[in-house]
Amino acid sequence: MKGHGTENDFLVLYDPEGTSYTKLDADTVRAVCHRRRGVGADGVLRLVRTNAVEPAELQGADPGTAEWFMDFRNADGSVGEMCGNGVRVCAAYLLAHGLADPDADLPIATRAGVKVVRSQPDGNLCVDMGVARFPASDGLVVSAAGRSWPATAVDMGNPHAVAFVDDLAEPGPLLEAPTWSPADVFPYGVNVEFALRRGDRHLAMRVHERGVGETRSCGTGACAVAATAARLDGVSPPASYRIDVPGGSLTVDLRADGRVDLAGPAELTARGEFDLPDV
Repeated sequence: MKGHGTENDFLVLYDPEGTSYTKLDADTVRAVCHRRRGVGADGVLRLVRTNAVEPAELQGADPGTAEWFMDFRNADGSVGEMCGNGVRVCAAYLLAHGLADPDADLPIATRAGVKVVRSQPDGNLCVDMGVARFPASDGLVVSAAGRSWPATAVDMGNPHAVAFVDDLAEPGPLLEAPTWSPADVFPYGVNVEFALRRGDRHLAMRVHERGVGETRSCGTGACAVAATAARLDGVSPPASYRIDVPGGSLTVDLRADGRVDLAGPAELTARGEFDLPDV
């Protein structure tokens, strides 16, 4: 199936027994995600039962705490640790197919730990994203379109660099990945968010996602932006932030216990079969 969370779109592969794992190589992912030759998506979400997943894939998560594992692949075929919009789309799939109870917490295992999803009365889905961590990043600078900005490194289970700008047009078209220095801060690449303050606890952002390019939304990125804004502004949790992205709006709640909740829509839009080309 195909689905999206604030226009961050994914192909969902239901693979409960793990039989498609060896077929989901990087070439295949690139083929199905291609927006001209394939179906088109920012990534692939393979839903597989945790008891059919190799323990190394679960990154230490106890299979007994979650029935389902989200195997997330970026559009370039690379493996991703976590995706805040993607985990909501996975939850939407499980709920739509009667594989989860809408009135109960839904734990989903990821490479960044188990994430618990809750249905909200307004139809949105809320995810406990864990704790925002701030690795040492003194002197971090990100650059795009011939300009540079100081940035903050944030770990949301995957790496982020958050830079505040005066205008969201400043980074240019983002057709190429922003660069950063010192280079060794992110040895495996980074998601870069350009954030703009629009009001009290109201921000907007653009994002260039590692392994994808600029996307219409990024859930972990929205969490990173809210956590960074609170840190820079001296705001103590609990605090709630609205984060506007090109594809809509997300709500990020910074909880008193240090954890971060992400809430927003998730929609399933199409179902079908895809004939793989020779890749």
